[in-house]
Amino acid sequence: MRGKLPLGPIWLCILVTSWALCEDGKAAGLPSDEAVPSFPTPLAQYHDTAIPNVIDRLIHRVEVDPFNLVATIIFFCAITHTFLTSVFTKAARRYEDQFAALEPQELDAALGKAVARTRDRLQFRAQVFGFLGEVEAVFGIWLVPLFLVIVMMKGWPALVDYSVKINAAEPIFVVAIMAMASSRPILRIAERGLASVAGLGGYGPAAWWITILSLGPLLGSFITEPGAMTICAVLLRDRIYNLNPSKELRYATLGLLFVGVSVGGTLSQFAAPPVVMVASVWQWSFSHMLINFGWKAAFGIFLANTIYFLRYRKELFSLSPERIRRGAETRPIPKRIMLMHVLFMVWVVATAHYPVLVIVGFLFYLAFVQATGRHQENSSVRGPLLVGFFLLSLVFHGTCQQWWLEPVLGRLGEWPLMITATILTGFNDNAAITYLASLVPDFSATLKYSVMAGAVTGGGLTVIANAPNPVGQAILRDEFGDGGVSPLGLFLAAIIPTLVVGSCFMLLR
Repeated sequence: MRGKLPLGPIWLCILVTSWALCEDGKAAGLPSDEAVPSFPTPLAQYHDTAIPNVIDRLIHRVEVDPFNLVATIIFFCAITHTFLTSVFTKAARRYEDQFAALEPQELDAALGKAVARTRDRLQFRAQVFGFLGEVEAVFGIWLVPLFLVIVMMKGWPALVDYSVKINAAEPIFVVAIMAMASSRPILRIAERGLASVAGLGGYGPAAWWITILSLGPLLGSFITEPGAMTICAVLLRDRIYNLNPSKELRYATLGLLFVGVSVGGTLSQFAAPPVVMVASVWQWSFSHMLINFGWKAAFGIFLANTIYFLRYRKELFSLSPERIRRGAETRPIPKRIMLMHVLFMVWVVATAHYPVLVIVGFLFYLAFVQATGRHQENSSVRGPLLVGFFLLSLVFHGTCQQWWLEPVLGRLGEWPLMITATILTGFNDNAAITYLASLVPDFSATLKYSVMAGAVTGGGLTVIANAPNPVGQAILRDEFGDGGVSPLGLFLAAIIPTLVVGSCFMLLR
């Protein structure tokens, strides 16, 4: 009968799961005399400090633990998948169109049953391919083979122990801060601040463009990068993308935004994930960040924006003959509601490293939003949850890549290290790059500078290069057509800003 679940596969899954738990369930709370082996293998257990060649060291580590190679293959399969999401999205749209086209035939008594079964299949395929086309879901999808391999090669206790060790603080924080920063009251506050600067240019599209891209990313040093990304992306969507700019300008703007936000969080030591990962270990203070990174990042952002502004100035001035003014919304927001939203964000930022406190604050925030619904809009948490899922999955994958990242980073000189960190950031979250660098012993001050500069410089090259990038993509994806943001298009658009900012870090020593 339609609507009932197939019990055979369900019971098979239950039996297999039960068998696995019975065999290895001692790690799930049952008494055990055997300690769960460390996983992933700690770097010290490879005993390969005497092997000078990086390639030989990597081969040795694969021989010691073959799981390393398998996990890295899965990781790069996931990266390849991110470049193919547009293909799955187009397939999902095709199945959706076929599903809709068959609706009239389902009402026909003679064809109803057969057409209904066909529509069920089409709907299921559309949902599956749509899920495969979600960039934020890609690394989560590839957790399935990763977990299976861990269970097969290491056992169920290793997977349980590994999942317990995973630090979910950053994904939880991003979910909360993204939801709050995208709320109507916070956007109104940020818009008013940026509007005061855009007013110097008459509130036109060109003035909004240069203001958002120049000042918006620097907010990441104070309201965190995910918050700055959310505010900038929403304002760009409403002030620039809604005016139907050319495809070339759309990607150029996105490239500037991603690179700007990646380096814009370096004015402080508490807001950008790649900085937070090492600030306490390397004892970097606010003044250290501002003097060594912050002003260079701000100069690089301004210089890159100027280059692109000169390139697209004619189109920017021709987007709309009418000025975009403040106060377009007729319904005002009470100041007390704005204040409460600010206080909720302050709480989340202050407790960012304590997930339980973040969750408690976020639950109270959701209750407040519900109680003041007349002044709220776009309060869906679907986007933030997808981004959080993306980041949590990336942490699961990234931690298994220590075996090759550590020797690659540890053997490089100053400039080769910065260039390598920039390139690796395109294939791994920059917070993971800096964190792994903090594990390398005897890192000099120069090398610390190089790896940080390289990690933040490369944070705009791909969606996975910087934690807030999926936030921006989730907000602006519909502005790039059915296929969403093209990874190649983003990469090409971000090259020039990346080179400009990287040159500032390299030359302004």
